[in-house]
Amino acid sequence: MGSIEEKIDLDSDEEIPFSVSQPTNKMHSLSFEPSRHILAHPRFSASWVVRKVNRVSILRSIYIVLIKARINVLLPFGPLAICLHYFTKLHGLVFFFSLIGIIPLAERLGYATEQLACYTGPTVGGLLNATFGNATEMIISIYALQNGMIRVVQQSLLGSILSNMLLVLGCAFFCGGLVHNQRVQVFNKATALVNSGLLLMAVMCILFPAVLQFTHTEVHKGKSEMALSRVTSCVMLIAYASYLFFQLKSQNNLYSSLDEVRDNDEADDDEVPEINPWEAIGWLAMLTLWISLLSGYLVDAIQGASDSMNMPVAFISVILLPIVGNAAEHASAIMFAMKDKLDITIGVAIGSSTQISMFVIPFCVIVGWIMGKPMDLNFQLFETATLFITVLVVAFMLQEGQSNYFKGLMLILCYIIVAASFFVHIDPTKG
Repeated sequence: MGSIEEKIDLDSDEEIPFSVSQPTNKMHSLSFEPSRHILAHPRFSASWVVRKVNRVSILRSIYIVLIKARINVLLPFGPLAICLHYFTKLHGLVFFFSLIGIIPLAERLGYATEQLACYTGPTVGGLLNATFGNATEMIISIYALQNGMIRVVQQSLLGSILSNMLLVLGCAFFCGGLVHNQRVQVFNKATALVNSGLLLMAVMCILFPAVLQFTHTEVHKGKSEMALSRVTSCVMLIAYASYLFFQLKSQNNLYSSLDEVRDNDEADDDEVPEINPWEAIGWLAMLTLWISLLSGYLVDAIQGASDSMNMPVAFISVILLPIVGNAAEHASAIMFAMKDKLDITIGVAIGSSTQISMFVIPFCVIVGWIMGKPMDLNFQLFETATLFITVLVVAFMLQEGQSNYFKGLMLILCYIIVAASFFVHIDPTKG
C-alpha cells in the first residue's frame, strides 16, 4: 500500500506544474493581447502619450504657481491698476494697486527661484534669488532714467540696500531665532565677511563724489564729479565680476563647506521640488516680464501719489518701493531662516545688497551715460551717511557667524529709525 501511495504522490507532483502552467499562459495571453492592439492604434502612440504627459505637467505647474498659494488672490490688483491708469486720473489708487499687485508676483518669483535652487545648490541658488529679486529694481531704475527721474533711481536703489540689510535680514534672523530658540543658528562667516567688505567698498565709492561736491574741491565744477562717478562705476563692475569668479569658481569649496556638512547631516529633510528646472526658468522669465510691465505704471504714479497722500517722494522712493520690490527676498529669506538654512538667507539678503551696490548702481550710471542722462554716484550726504552707518551695523552683526532673534529685532528697530528719518527728510535740490 505504501508503494502505491508514493507512486500516486509522485504522479501528482508531476501533474501539478503542468496543470498550473496552462491557465497562466492563457491569462498572459488574455492580458497582453489587448495592450498590443491599443499600442498599435495611432491615437495611443508614444508621441501622443508624451503630449498628454506634457499637457498634464503644464497644467499642474500653472496650478502650483498661480492658483495654489493664497497670496495669489492679490494678482487681480495688477490689471486693475492698469485699467485705472488709462480710464481715471486717480494716481494714488494706481500707485497703491500697483504696489499690491507686485507683491504676489515678487513672492511667486521667490518661489520659482527656490525651486530652481533645489537643482543648483545653495550658493548658485542664493545668487539666482538675488538676481531675479533685483530685476524689479533694475527695471524701475531704467524706466525712471528714461524719464529723467535721477533722484528716484538713486533713492530707490539706496532703499533696496537698506531694506535688504535691515528689514529682510532682521525679519529672517528674528523668525529663525524664534523657531530655533533652543540653539544658536550658524552660517558661513567667510561669505558674510566678503560681502561686508564689498559693501564697505561700495560705500567708499559712493562717498567720494558726495564729499567732492560738498567741499567744493572739484577741478572742473560739475564735471569732475560726473567723471569720477563713471570711472568708479567701471571699477565697481570689475570688482563685482571678480567677486563672482571668486565665489563660484576659485573658492567655491570655501563657501559651500557648511552647506555640504548640513546636507550630509540632514539628508532626510531635503524637500522634493514641485516643478522641474525648465518650468522654473520659464516662470522666472514670465513673472519678471509682468513685474516690469507693472513697474512702469508704478513709476508713473509716484509723483501723483506723493501729492494725493501728502507724503514725501523721498519716503516713497526709499521705503515703500523697496519693501514691495524686495518682497521676493523678504519671503524667501524668512522661509530659509525658519528651515535653518541661513547660508541661503545670507546669500539672498546680503548678497542682494551687494549686487545692488556693486552691480545695479554702477550699471545704471553706465546706462545713464549711454542715454545722456546725468546719473552719478552722488547720493547726497544724508543718504550716504545712512548707508555708511547701516553697513557698519550689519557688519558687526555678521562677524560672529551666528544669529538669534535679538539680533533680528535690533536690525528691524534700526530700519524703523531709518524710515522715520526719511519721512521727515527734505530732499535737497541739486544745482
